[in-house]
Amino acid sequence: MRIAIATDAWFPQVNGVVRTLAATVSELDLRGYEVEMITPERFRTIPMPGYGSIDLAIAPRFSARKLLKAFQPDVVHIATEGPIGWSARGWCKSHGVPFTSAFHTRFPDYVAVRTGISAEHFWPIFRRFHRDSRAVLAATPSLERELNARGIGNVRRWTRGISHWQFRPYGEIHPGMVDLPRPILLNVGRVAPEKNLEAFLSLETPGTKVVVGDGPALDMLRKRYPDVVFLGALGGEDLASAYRAADCFVFPSLTDTFGLVVIEALACGLPVAAYPVPGPIDILGEVGRGGDNDFPARIGAVNADLGEAIACALQVDRKATALFAQRFTWEAATDQFLAAVQGALRSADVQSDEHAMLLA
Repeated sequence: MRIAIATDAWFPQVNGVVRTLAATVSELDLRGYEVEMITPERFRTIPMPGYGSIDLAIAPRFSARKLLKAFQPDVVHIATEGPIGWSARGWCKSHGVPFTSAFHTRFPDYVAVRTGISAEHFWPIFRRFHRDSRAVLAATPSLERELNARGIGNVRRWTRGISHWQFRPYGEIHPGMVDLPRPILLNVGRVAPEKNLEAFLSLETPGTKVVVGDGPALDMLRKRYPDVVFLGALGGEDLASAYRAADCFVFPSLTDTFGLVVIEALACGLPVAAYPVPGPIDILGEVGRGGDNDFPARIGAVNADLGEAIACALQVDRKATALFAQRFTWEAATDQFLAAVQGALRSADVQSDEHAMLLA
């Protein structure tokens, strides 16, 4: 099976979408699938307005279609609703090639945070984008329910995994965190308005707050919160060592569809505190025993009072969190991805056979 993946998010960006796609492509390669990546690096780009670290392809329609025509995919997976995603969608529809899509990012909510315009104004665009998708992949049960309620159907589950050789509870401790007053409360991710970081940084808590990441709000937050330790962007073993050095991972986002950093933290033996919203509640569960409330020990806490969630998470046994995180593997996630694209291909074959019978 020849699979093309079209995405507006790709390296050098560092975010959950890019890491998910990179891990999935690596797993597909190991299984012998032919994969063609249609990414911004193959086009002329401009910095995204208000977010200079993200490049957007300029008028990719012709070039994207040329690349897809040359590869002749059996099925296309469209990961993002940006210029490349729309171009790939148009090619698939005009050539009768089945495609799947994914809802990785709450762009309606992100735009609302930045502009003050209600997110409801943007949802019709996303309904149109996903309308003809053979399967819309969503990471969690709560996101699946929300998409269905908003008129986006054919939703299939595509969970996430982690590299357990990298994110593990044993290993080096980040040297920049060794001597900090405890407890050390850590956040990792994009430093941007939609991440709701100020809800965390403004809390009156003992110990030290540490932020790992880069983004458009970094300079402003550094000035506003001089007592917070900002380590900048980290990756690989440096990132894992930061997780291991902390006492609690704090995830204040209200808009993430999953939160890959949450399971990375858990795998490093770090309990998590978050709000009871889609994403973290699907991972941690309402009482901190997993989304299905079936884990014998607490792995973190969710609470509308983030300070209370932190206090509760600090009491968690770190060995339990690392054990729980073993549930999340890229092998299992790729099985779900393949089930969706193979189903899309089968449904296209059935429709083709039915059309041929009507013409006979």
